Amino acid sequence: MNRSLLKLLARLVGVGLIGAAEARADAPATGVLSVRLVGLRNDHGRSGCLLFDSEKGFPSDPSAARQRVWSPIQGSQSLAHFTPIPPGSYAVACFHDENGNGKCDTGFLGIPSEGTVVSNQAKGFLGPPRFKDARFALPARPTELRLRVAY
Repeated sequence: MNRSLLKLLARLVGVGLIGAAEARADAPATGVLSVRLVGLRNDHGRSGCLLFDSEKGFPSDPSAARQRVWSPIQGSQSLAHFTPIPPGSYAVACFHDENGNGKCDTGFLGIPSEGTVVSNQAKGFLGPPRFKDARFALPARPTELRLRVAY
């Protein structure tokens, strides 16, 4: 190759590298959220976790969730990963889908008949937990919540 062609290639590569670095610097920060469920009473079925960014539909409306994750159960534990997520306030609602029918089964008065848990181990009073009690701040770095499922 002649010298002028090499210079041109070097300029193009240099511009490309600078442009790529600028694009990465402008990209919004995101976090990775992992939710470890412990205390599952058996390894049957799978766990379902919903990530909410507002009180709308929390904790039981999958269509209102920002993300939905299904995870296998092994050794009475399950690990769900949500990604990418911008930093902010969120709440998680999870359940043990023991019979694998894709929903949280309920019994009399709508009380769950399968194990459930929400972030902050929040509990409801005469109803489901509230978003404001389950809300947590997610930073722009990997974060893991450890939640104990109740039956």
